[in-house]
Amino acid sequence: MFDYDPVLYSRILTGLTLAFHTIFSTLGVGIPLLIALAEWIGIRRKDEHYHLLARRWARGYIITVAVGVVTGTAIALQLSLLWPKFMQVAGQTISLPLFLETFAFFFEAIFLGIYLYTWDRFKNRLYHLLLLIPVALGATLSGFFITTVNAFMNAPLGFKLENGVLTGINPVLAMFNPATPTKMAHVLSSAYLTSACVIAAITAFMILKGKQHVYYKKALHLSMTVAFVCALSTAVIGDLSGKYLAEYQPEKLAAAEWHFETTKEASLILGGILDENNDVKYALEIPYALSILAHATPDAEVIGLEEYPKEEWPPLIVHYFFDLMVGIGMFLAIISFIYVFMKWRKKANELNRPLLWFIVSSGPLAMLAIEAGWFFTEEGRQPWILRGYMTTAEGATSSGYVDIMLYLFIGLYLILAISAVTVLRRTFKANPAERELDKRGME
Repeated sequence: MFDYDPVLYSRILTGLTLAFHTIFSTLGVGIPLLIALAEWIGIRRKDEHYHLLARRWARGYIITVAVGVVTGTAIALQLSLLWPKFMQVAGQTISLPLFLETFAFFFEAIFLGIYLYTWDRFKNRLYHLLLLIPVALGATLSGFFITTVNAFMNAPLGFKLENGVLTGINPVLAMFNPATPTKMAHVLSSAYLTSACVIAAITAFMILKGKQHVYYKKALHLSMTVAFVCALSTAVIGDLSGKYLAEYQPEKLAAAEWHFETTKEASLILGGILDENNDVKYALEIPYALSILAHATPDAEVIGLEEYPKEEWPPLIVHYFFDLMVGIGMFLAIISFIYVFMKWRKKANELNRPLLWFIVSSGPLAMLAIEAGWFFTEEGRQPWILRGYMTTAEGATSSGYVDIMLYLFIGLYLILAISAVTVLRRTFKANPAERELDKRGME
C-alpha cells in the first residue's frame, strides 16, 4: 500500500485538470481567429465557400467553449481547495486578472451568442463579421489574464512578504511581471498554430477519404497558411523565451538542457539519457547553440545547475518535455512551409498523399507540443509554487480526501471527453459539408 500524500495527489489532480483544460482553452483562443479570417475572405472575395467554413467552424467552436467552461470552473475550485496557502498570497496580489478573466469570458460568450444567431440577418455581411471581433478579443483577453497568473508564479512581483505578512501590494505590477510578455506571446502564437493544425489535420483526412470538393481545398489552404505564419512567429517568440529564462530563471533553462556546469560556448543538448553521475550519453550536441539561445552570442557564459542547491533543482525530466515541444514545433514549421511552397509553385501537387498524411499528423502533434510546453513550464518551476517565496509542498492542502477528489474528477473528465467527441461527430456527420453545399447551390 502506498502512503497517502496530499501534496502528491494535489499535484496529480491539478496537472490532470490543466492538461485536459489546455486542449479546450487552446482551441478556444485560436479558433475565433480562423473563423474571422474565413468570413473576412468570404466577404472580400464574395466567396460562399469561406462563409460556409466560418459557419461550420463556429458550430464546433461553441462545443469546445462549453467544455472549457466546465474545466475552467474546476481549476478555479481546485485552486481554493488544493492550494489554500498559495491562494492566501495570490488572492491579495494576483486576484485582479482572475476576476478580469471572468468578465472577458462573459464578454466573449454574449457576443458569441449574438454572432451565432444573426447569420444572414444583415444585408451588409461586414456587420456580422464585426460581431466576431468581441468574441476573438474576449477569448484572447481570457487567455491573457490567466497567463499573467502563471507568469506571476514564475516571476512574483508586486508585494513584500515580511514575517509572513504581505505589504506593499501592487496588483498591476504583479500582472505585468518580467515573465508576462514572452509567456503571453508564446501562449497566443502557439494557440493559433495548434488550432490551425487541428483544422488542417481534419481537412487533410477528409481529402484522403476522397473528398475532392474545392471547399476542402480552400479550408486546407487557409489553415496551412495560418499555421506557417504562426509557426514562424512561435519560433521567434520561443527564442525570446529562452533569453528570458537565461536572465530570470537560469536554473530552469539549465535543467531543460542538462547544463550542469557554468561554461562559455555552451552546447545545446538534444535527446540523450543521464547516468547515475549526471553524465549525458547518446545525445546530439549542437556547439554554441545554448549560448546563442541564452544570450545571442556563441561565446556567452551560461549558468549551470551547479550554482544552485540540489534540492532547488527542477526535475531533470523537463529536458524531454522541452525537446518534445521544440522538435514538434520545428516539424510543424517544415510541413507548413512545404505545403505553402508547393502551393505557391502551382505546378507542384500540394495534395499528394504523403504530405497530406504529414498534415494529418500535425494536429495531434501540435496538441502534444502544447501539453509538453505546459508540463515544462510547471515542472520546470519546481520545487516552487511561487518562485523564491513558497514551495509547492508549503502551498498544498493537508486534507485527507484529495484522492477521492482525484477519482471523481477523472470520471468527470471521461464523461466530458466522450460527450464532446460524440456531439462533435454527430453535429458534422448529420449535416456534412456536401449537403450544405447542395442546399446553397454551391459548386
